[in-house]
Amino acid sequence: MDMRRLVGRNAARIRRQKGLTQEQLAERSGLSQQYISGLEQGRRNPTVVTLFELATALGVSHVDLVQPD
Repeated sequence: MDMRRLVGRNAARIRRQKGLTQEQLAERSGLSQQYISGLEQGRRNPTVVTLFELATALGVSHVDLVQPD
């Protein structure tokens, strides 16, 4: 399983469930909108710190970002 795609799919799904745009998530997380876009497309390889910041901004556990569908 490609972890980049898995994290990207989970991040996009959770972001949409929370009713957030990529721009709003970028603002909350301190990441750029371009980074969020690349992450959701599975083109970015997030660090542990990035996963934590993203999970915090989404209000979920970092484990939620790496859980298989």
